[in-house]
Amino acid sequence: MNKGELIAAIASDAGLTNKDAGAALDATIATITKTLKKGDTVTLVGFGTFSVSKRKARMGRNPQTGKAIKIKAAKVPKFKAGAKLKAFSV
Repeated sequence: MNKGELIAAIASDAGLTNKDAGAALDATIATITKTLKKGDTVTLVGFGTFSVSKRKARMGRNPQTGKAIKIKAAKVPKFKAGAKLKAFSV
């Protein structure tokens, strides 16, 4: 499912226009992104938790040359599925 298909599904389920569903989805994604940039977490009970994880600096290898390189420390987004999402089996 891509973003357009997700917007169409949201519009159908919620009785909204595709334009309104798209705006709601964009606002949701923007809000989650802003919250994570501040270092906070977003918890959607039953669905999951978005948070920021810190990766330490480490040594890696360039796969083309085999030369050792330094990889900088970074903050990366992380998602942990909630109980209801985990209980779903395909």
